[in-house]
Amino acid sequence: QLQASGGGLVQPGGSLRLSCVASGRVIGGGGIVGPNAMAWYRQAPGAQRELVASILVSGETYYVDSVKGRLTISRNSAENTIFLQMNSLKPEDTAVYYCNTLSQSANWGQGTLVTVSS
Repeated sequence: QLQASGGGLVQPGGSLRLSCVASGRVIGGGGIVGPNAMAWYRQAPGAQRELVASILVSGETYYVDSVKGRLTISRNSAENTIFLQMNSLKPEDTAVYYCNTLSQSANWGQGTLVTVSS
């Protein structure tokens, strides 16, 4: 239901733009993105999955301290898609990135791997 893409290998200081398309429907009709707070999560090797950024239906955003000022989350509810613009990437941003609702109510997709390395 949730397909993330846009990951890859990038040098420190580089940029990537991740996309996540939600293909399912919620009970009562409509797309997943429109009525839900959405979020990006990441899981580094050997670590637990963590919340990176979220965006409410209102557009209000939240970022974990380690990514503030470098990552930007946005949404296009009409296209059932959310985005994560990643700038000034650091090696510690290396992880598999996933999208889901903020309540983690959708099935997890496979994620997209981001590797930051010189």
